[in-house]
Amino acid sequence: MPTLGVIAGDGVGPEVIAQALAVLDVVERREGMGVELVPFDLGADRYLKTGEVLPADELARLKRCDALLLGAVGDPRVPPGVLEQGLLLKLRFAFHQYINLRPIKLYPGVDTPIKGKGPAEIDMVVVRENNEDLYVGAGGHTYKGTAAEVAIQTSINTRAGVERCLRFAFELARERAAKRPFPGLTAAERDAGKVGKVTMVAKTNVLTYAHDLWMRAFTEVAGDYAEVATEYQHVDACCMRFVISPERFDVVATTNMFGDILTDLGAVLQGGMGVAASGNLNPDRSAPSMFEPVHGSAPDIAGKGIANPIAAILSVAMLLDHLKVPRGAQAVRGAVAKVLAAGSPRTPDLGGRATTAEVGLAVLDALGA
Repeated sequence: MPTLGVIAGDGVGPEVIAQALAVLDVVERREGMGVELVPFDLGADRYLKTGEVLPADELARLKRCDALLLGAVGDPRVPPGVLEQGLLLKLRFAFHQYINLRPIKLYPGVDTPIKGKGPAEIDMVVVRENNEDLYVGAGGHTYKGTAAEVAIQTSINTRAGVERCLRFAFELARERAAKRPFPGLTAAERDAGKVGKVTMVAKTNVLTYAHDLWMRAFTEVAGDYAEVATEYQHVDACCMRFVISPERFDVVATTNMFGDILTDLGAVLQGGMGVAASGNLNPDRSAPSMFEPVHGSAPDIAGKGIANPIAAILSVAMLLDHLKVPRGAQAVRGAVAKVLAAGSPRTPDLGGRATTAEVGLAVLDALGA
């Protein structure tokens, strides 16, 4: 029986996680899989009471889980960075969750701000390197708080870290193409026998050391995937093309910092943070992977019961994929698609007036619970 560590976290986290777990319970019983839920008291409340963010004994308990489900991290009562670095980033690094996987998919019935684009044009996945770059925390201050202050933050990129991210992206493009060839290929790419595509996003014209490493690794790894088309884009140009022509993207591979930015832009394309799921993956399975909605703690609406649970529910679908329960994952996505296509109920972020619980119940109904 797999064990699932549950960190409801801060703000709207407990509200959306409650709905996600209700959906998981239905799938669990239907698939006969059995999941042991292990709750963890981690987040702002614990920190404010005890001064602890992630004690060593809790980290050890978390590592014994098969997977983790996280609601949200962040609270205005806590200084910026304390919870984000001490809990979220610590888990990503300690458990070698070196892939941040962000599907960007527009479901029928959901509006996108991009004129003339629909579900057929917005269906990509961003593979964000998750353990290196500026997030390592290499740097420091000199003369902090004075007029002469100097602050340094160093981007760390290793060949091993870059290559494993790129190989994951190419494997994913191959898997997606096995289900259907990528429709956004150019005529020349189709004529060359390509069926999937990986776009690497960096800034090689300015970051000529770190991103030269990315470019060389990209070129070399691509040689092992003859059926996958490749493309390189500078990050600024890519932001523009996400908006102008999202249909040209299949799998996007990028750095930790650029991935953080691009995926929030991608969330807007798919209808907003309320429908954006993510996974922090340890592909080697030497430690648990962690799944979470990307909307954060949203303190402005916490406790009002109006947070959108769809992102958390779709994160459960990603969790089920990770646990090798594809039929359950597909059932969850199908239920979400049915609710979104119906146009109601919807939480305020999608233009409706429904509560978190009402949307969760609608998904359960669509599952046939």
